[in-house]
Amino acid sequence: MATARDDATITGELRDSFRGNLIRPGDPEFDDERAIFNAMIDKRPQLIAKCTDVADVIAAVNYARESGLETGIRSGGHNGPGLSLVDDGLVIDLSEMNGIRVDTDKQTVSVEAGCTWGDVDHATHAFGMATVSGIISTTGVGGLTLGGGHGYLTRKYGLTIDNLVGADVVLADGRMVRASEDENEDLFWAIRGGGGNFGVVTSFEFQLHPVDTVIAGPMFWPLSELETTMQWYRDWITAAPRDVYAFYLVAEVPGDPFPPELHGEKVCGLLWCCTGDDEQAESMLQSARDVAEPLFEHVGEMPYPALQGMFDGLYPEGDQWYWKGDFVRELSDDAIEAHERFAEVPTPKSGMHLYPIDGAVHDVDADETAWSARDANWSMVIVGVDPDPAKADEITDWADGYWEAVHPHTFGGSYINFMMEEGEDRIRATYGDNFERLQKVKAKYDPENFFHVNQNIEPAA
Repeated sequence: MATARDDATITGELRDSFRGNLIRPGDPEFDDERAIFNAMIDKRPQLIAKCTDVADVIAAVNYARESGLETGIRSGGHNGPGLSLVDDGLVIDLSEMNGIRVDTDKQTVSVEAGCTWGDVDHATHAFGMATVSGIISTTGVGGLTLGGGHGYLTRKYGLTIDNLVGADVVLADGRMVRASEDENEDLFWAIRGGGGNFGVVTSFEFQLHPVDTVIAGPMFWPLSELETTMQWYRDWITAAPRDVYAFYLVAEVPGDPFPPELHGEKVCGLLWCCTGDDEQAESMLQSARDVAEPLFEHVGEMPYPALQGMFDGLYPEGDQWYWKGDFVRELSDDAIEAHERFAEVPTPKSGMHLYPIDGAVHDVDADETAWSARDANWSMVIVGVDPDPAKADEITDWADGYWEAVHPHTFGGSYINFMMEEGEDRIRATYGDNFERLQKVKAKYDPENFFHVNQNIEPAA
């Protein structure tokens, strides 16, 4: 790490080749610019380089490499363990690179890496189209995509990476290359699930699909119905039509817009998204009502971007976050019993979600992309969340205890975007048979492991 230069020297040396804003400790905006979604993370970089274009990214990568600076890459800032930031090094901030272009002839969208999914949804919805993303519209496009990406459209259209047509990547040596099925195919394979290990992706091109309005919303049952409803859900969702998506949750009912008599109620339930017709949706909803009487439901037609933004108000930037995840192939009775023991969440924003990753995800072979968990049926996340820093230990202990109880019943690895810093064994488990191939691609494109502030894959020897 190059710490001998003072901040002014570093800024001056980079300034000649950099058009964007360079922010140092002591600048009025420094604390705001180093803040990320998870307020549990408190890192102080030497310099934040807010890039305006690809030339800025190349300049920042070249300078960081030549200076030996520890380097983090920031897109949306939603990374749970804070791997978009560094202490005492350089943060390459892409948040001002937010151009979007929709190609209606090809039905694709080109997206710069600083965009959020809310930006993308706004641009594509005007043309009655969407692509696969997550469940919070403030999430950055870059991090979600490079980790694999799953959301409301996954059962019908696959993972986000299954809809990636190509990407522009700035490599550790400062070159920019195109990665697609026809160019640098090995790199294209690796960035589809391999995280930020291989370079700075400055833009993405995604396939779009005809998605305009959906039938969506929450359905809650009393927490006492968890065993009954989860046993039903495990068989029902994997057999449901691909137009039907519903993730299972345990939560506490927040305040408005929910009825006052439900505020603070501990619940289990479903969050629905149906892209089929009214008749199909009603049939699926009724099958859930027949299992146990809902405590509350509010499912109806809405624009797809409204569904994508449904959680934005509940989860603003600045809360304390701690999460643990796993891939799940089966929900055995023993696993459901383990869920029951921890399902009473400790704070109103904490919860557990089981996101279905079957359907179209299973159409892709495990070795076709870096994401190898093609036979998993769910991606589980357990999140401890609260705005109060004094509750950080409480939410961490709950999430760890919950995860330890259910982990023996899971697939082994996890969606990397649902991992804290958990070590190489967890990363190897996540990629399975693809791990050694990823190491070889890493050795080709980043042999010195310059890009290592991530869920890191070390290059093959």
